[in-house]
Formats: sequence, C-alpha cells, structure tokens
Amino acid sequence: MITIAVDCMGGDHGPQVTLPACTQFLEQHPEAALVLVGLPEALAGFSHPRATLVPASEVVTMDDPLEIALRRKKDSSMRVAIQQVKEGRAQAAVSAGNTAALMAISRYILKTMEGIERPAIAGQLPNATGGATTMLDLGANVDCSAEHLLQFAVMGSALVSVLNNKSSPTVGLLNIGEEIIKGNETIKKAGELLRSASKAGDLNFFGNIEGNDIFKGTVDLVVCDGFVGNVALKASEGLAAMILGFLKAEFFRNIFTKMAAMAAYSVLSALKSRVDHRRYNGAALLGLRGLVFKSHGSADALGFGFALNRAYDAARNNLLDRVQARIAHAAPLLATVDSAP
Repeated sequence: MITIAVDCMGGDHGPQVTLPACTQFLEQHPEAALVLVGLPEALAGFSHPRATLVPASEVVTMDDPLEIALRRKKDSSMRVAIQQVKEGRAQAAVSAGNTAALMAISRYILKTMEGIERPAIAGQLPNATGGATTMLDLGANVDCSAEHLLQFAVMGSALVSVLNNKSSPTVGLLNIGEEIIKGNETIKKAGELLRSASKAGDLNFFGNIEGNDIFKGTVDLVVCDGFVGNVALKASEGLAAMILGFLKAEFFRNIFTKMAAMAAYSVLSALKSRVDHRRYNGAALLGLRGLVFKSHGSADALGFGFALNRAYDAARNNLLDRVQARIAHAAPLLATVDSAP
C-alpha cells in the first residue's frame, strides 16, 4: 500500500480542486491510500475507507513570504503534509501551494541528501517523439554553479530511469550552441564535469543542446539553472495555450474551416491532448530525504490528479532509493568538486 500525503489547502483553488482529484485517484488506484491535510471545516464532508483526515490550523497562501511560511505558520497544511513523510506515515507528499515555501519547508523538515547542496525542481515537457523531455531545474535555484548542475544531472537521471524505465537516460546541457566552446564559464565548466561523470559511468552525457532540442526530444533529460528552466516552462505553457486557442478560433471561423476541422477531428484531438500542460503536471523536488511533488498552483482536478499519479509512481518505483544509489555511485566525483575552491 502506497500512501500519499496531500496538502488539500494549497494552490489557487484549494479543496474544490484537490478533494475531487483525490476521490478520482483513490478510485483509479485500489492499492493506494491518502492522508488528506487541511482545515477541519474544509475536509468535513470527505469520506473514503482509504483516506485519513489530518487537521491543520493554518494555510500557507500563495503570497506568504518565506519568514511567515517557515517560521510562523508551523501548523500549516503544507508543513503537516510534509511531516507525514518525515514520520513515515506517507511515502510522498503533494502540494499545489507556494513553490518557494514548499521548497523551504521541505528542505527544513526532510533535509538534503548527502552530497547534494541544493534540491531542484524537475518536471516534464511534451516533445515531438510522442513522449516527454524531463528538465531541471525549473525554478528552485536561480543562480547555479557548475557543481550544482552536475548534481542536478545525477539526480535527474535517476528520475528519468523511473519515469521512462531507462537504465541509462541521455543527458543534455542546455546552452546557446552545441560546441563545447559555447556558453559562459559556468556552462563550460559544467560541460567538463558532465563529460568526466560520463566517462566514469555516473551518467550518459549527450553533450550541449539548444532550446529547440527540448521539444525535439533529442535527449531524455535537460539540465539548466532555475532561471532558464522556469522561463522555458512558462513559454511552453503559453505556446500550448496559443495552439489550443488557435484551434478553437479556426473551428468557429466559417463553414469551410469547420468542415475541415471536423474531417481532421481525431488528429486535432490528439494534438490537443499532446500539448495539454495538465497532463505533465507534477514536478519532483529532487535532492531531499523524502519525496515531495509540486503541482501547478492553477491546476484543475485533472491536472492535480496527474501530480498525484506522478508521486504514486515515484514511490512505487523507489525513486528515493534510486536517487541515493546514483549519488553514492557518483560520490567520488561529487566529493572532488565539492572540495574545489
């Protein structure tokens, strides 16, 4: 039985989205259980034999600064949900709440793995191959050193091995060109470290890639700093919204485009499904001594359900152990770069 702790109060919509998603998740996964954390009055109407309700007296809002979220709201639904993982009552936690607060609280309660300085947010973006490209960091670390990017690559490789069932996923370093001489000094040094790690068998480094390779599916995993990663994520969501809006507008433009759209309905439906960002919701906070997944704050019940599914798959496939094993294997290299001035 895999148990997931859910912050039911987080996000733009709170219980009106999280509770229906939890109901559907339990129906789809008879071997799973949920720990629902939230204000007692918000959870009062929920009942399921495989759901446990845990009260929390406070809520971390999307606008709360870190000081309030971390130091003052010690009984928030977000913090109590993460505490369930810390105390072994759940194998993973899911929240749609304030990203900065979630990362800070998770890091404070669960701590980081040995050999990892900074946790990172890893998510998936659709690509042209019909699958998805995993990318990190997506916003947790705006400024990263070359050593941090190496750590991201090691952790991300473990995540992709779980998501895609690949023992040796390919890793690409996001850059302004494929040549090793391209990029700033941090990226050049990161490339050197990744090549060394690849020679040592710690990961499968493809080389430098460019932005269009993310959506081509050139590699399984893309490594970058959080500033660039978050911009790419939001740009992809905007592009998906534009495509869906265009299809809708063209369908109603006139009788000819409507007839053409009806003739190509199956193709258009498949395209709509492929670019729907809700299907890729649920980003992993990697590098912690516990599994935490971040749902998009504006996610609806369908999107939040996908985040629950990702947390469930990660726990069922022992993602935490796989990340720790890869870090342990790469420990000599990580120790070398950690000791460098």
